[in-house]
Amino acid sequence: MLMQAATRLPASNKLLAALPRAEYRRLLTNLEPITLAFGEVLYEPGDVVRYVYFPNDSLISLLTLVDPPLALEVGMVGHEGMVGVSLALGVSPSPVRALVQGAGTAMRMKAAPFHKELRHSLPLQRQIGLYAHELMIQIAQTAACNRFHVVEARLARWLLMTRDRVGSDHFHLTHEFIGHMMGVRRVGVTHAAHAIKQRGLIDYSRGNIDIIDGPGLEASACSCYRRAKDSYQA
Repeated sequence: MLMQAATRLPASNKLLAALPRAEYRRLLTNLEPITLAFGEVLYEPGDVVRYVYFPNDSLISLLTLVDPPLALEVGMVGHEGMVGVSLALGVSPSPVRALVQGAGTAMRMKAAPFHKELRHSLPLQRQIGLYAHELMIQIAQTAACNRFHVVEARLARWLLMTRDRVGSDHFHLTHEFIGHMMGVRRVGVTHAAHAIKQRGLIDYSRGNIDIIDGPGLEASACSCYRRAKDSYQA
């Protein structure tokens, strides 16, 4: 869905890569490359958003808090988008907890220059508007998935979404952490992962997960994965 630009500079983040060359060059003066550590919290609900983040190979989970300390993942952001969309909508407090799920790099920009660039750049406005729409679809689909689909199909969807956003079939995530993200007990994740592994779709050991058969895993995932992915590619 992201608008294609005729001439672009290399960028790992797809939202930034879709901007025209001149727009991206101007943004670079205010973009700071950073490394994000696993488990790092970028915002808590209610925090003033002081930075926006454009992940390169890192992965950020968006969680809503339910009777703290309980939390449930409602969305994830990788190299396809940005963290801090609320700031682009004129809302400074974060509505979610933004938690680094996959360590890696990102480009970061302070809120003030981001607002300035957004006011003067129609291409940036359009890209963020398109991404905000995609993120809303993802959040809505995740809510429906959590309510209606079985754990095994949800886990397959979650692993595929993670793969798509980090650009790799290999990642390091424990069953306990996945259960926390999905709102499922660890034993439920372990049973579902074992069933998927038995079919030769994934392999895992000591927190290292490998997707062995991507098409097979897609066939095992619930329809929510395909619907969200089709929306992104439209």
